[in-house]
Amino acid sequence: MQVVKTSLFTLGLVVLTGCATNMPTPASQITGAYVSPLKYEPYDCATLSNELASLSRRENALVAAQNQRIKTSETQAFWMGYGTGDGVEAAELATVRGEREAVMTASGKKNCKQ
Repeated sequence: MQVVKTSLFTLGLVVLTGCATNMPTPASQITGAYVSPLKYEPYDCATLSNELASLSRRENALVAAQNQRIKTSETQAFWMGYGTGDGVEAAELATVRGEREAVMTASGKKNCKQ
């Protein structure tokens, strides 16, 4: 009887641990990849402002896509025991955040108003 209880307990732990396997990274934990601000050095303040606005819109769309991926992965993990992991959304979000940092650095060096 004790062996059966131990086996069921172990099986339960394996199933619960499996649900957390290969889950996507929350968008709030994805940091920006390094992008050199030199790329934006020739841009004037108006162009930097437009670029920053465009990158902000893209970041918002990618955060929404990553959050959807997390929801889908949680459902899959519940039924199959494993999640979908990070996809292109996470990699692109890191790139976009790095681009935003580079634009903001270049903008700061030119004393542009945000």
